[in-house]
Amino acid sequence: MSQPLLETPLHAWHVAHGGRMVEFGGWSMPVQYSSIIEEHKAVRSGVGLFDISHMGRLNFDGPDVLAWLEAATTNQVERLKPGQIQYSLVANDQGGLVDDILVYRLPDGSYRVVCNASNRLNVVERLQALHGHRDARLIDETLETAMIAAQGPRAVDVVAKVMNDPWLRSLGYYRCGVSLDVAGVPQGSQTLVSRTGYTGEDGFELIVPAASAVTVWNHLLTAGAEAAIVSCGLGARDTLRFEAAMPLYGHELGPEITPFEAGIGWAVKLDKGPFAGRDALLSAQSRPAHLRVGLALEGKRIARQGALVLDLAGEKIGEICSGTFSPTLESSLAMAFVKPDCAGLGTALQVDIRGRTEQARVVALPFYKRS
Repeated sequence: MSQPLLETPLHAWHVAHGGRMVEFGGWSMPVQYSSIIEEHKAVRSGVGLFDISHMGRLNFDGPDVLAWLEAATTNQVERLKPGQIQYSLVANDQGGLVDDILVYRLPDGSYRVVCNASNRLNVVERLQALHGHRDARLIDETLETAMIAAQGPRAVDVVAKVMNDPWLRSLGYYRCGVSLDVAGVPQGSQTLVSRTGYTGEDGFELIVPAASAVTVWNHLLTAGAEAAIVSCGLGARDTLRFEAAMPLYGHELGPEITPFEAGIGWAVKLDKGPFAGRDALLSAQSRPAHLRVGLALEGKRIARQGALVLDLAGEKIGEICSGTFSPTLESSLAMAFVKPDCAGLGTALQVDIRGRTEQARVVALPFYKRS
């Protein structure tokens, strides 16, 4: 019997304001409000507001937390200073990925992990299996909190209006802080504020108590009125992250895809000491079977995940992992895994789209990079 879908604290707001709800990672989430293209362009030019409360939020405490996280993740957590955030991975024993994550070291020195919605339970299970009887514990606060993202070139102006903390504008990329003065959050309650994002634009994330989510969301919409703020769904989030070539689990990442194939080997520190999956990753580093590349298609047809990539002789050399018609660049683009000898920039290839080939060439990633 299937489990009922989880709902974020903003679910009723989405439904009341015309959000088209879909299942995603076990949650009921808005895929769009108006149109994906309209929401996409709003983020590129102004600011878009996303409910990302479906993402896992895991808190850690105890004297052995650092040792635990070092043993369970691929990047070097020890390098984090208070207030810094690190992109990292949780690997399986074969060198594939359980998930990609963000590790926060809060200003007080404690740690948080944000993971993907569909993998939250798998991440918790993997981390608990690697606990090793250390004096530390994991507390899953996903259901007790909400997470809201404001993304776009005017995001800083919008978020600044709901925060009275002057440090916001000077907060660096992949940095975080704790605010005690956010509009809509009860006095004295902490709001975790970070500056990361998944759209290729500047942006902030606010983690607030679940009971404050709707009030904070409405304050942000009011604060962003002059910036023509738009509520955005998962559809625009996907096209935005695609243009920025940010990998998505289930597409560019998965249990049988190594970080070196996915182009995120920089998040693996093989020399830091023992960690889960290290031996397999050490072996995989020198012999990736495929490499992630960008493809520009000649026509306007969209190459969907699973479409075959062929060389000019018609031999299969890979598969599409993500593809769309880019709203910003107005062209059909794709990311694919191809054999290493076909991954060079400018290589001419073909994509089989429903039985008809489309000419393509390998191009640099990311497709889009903000100025």
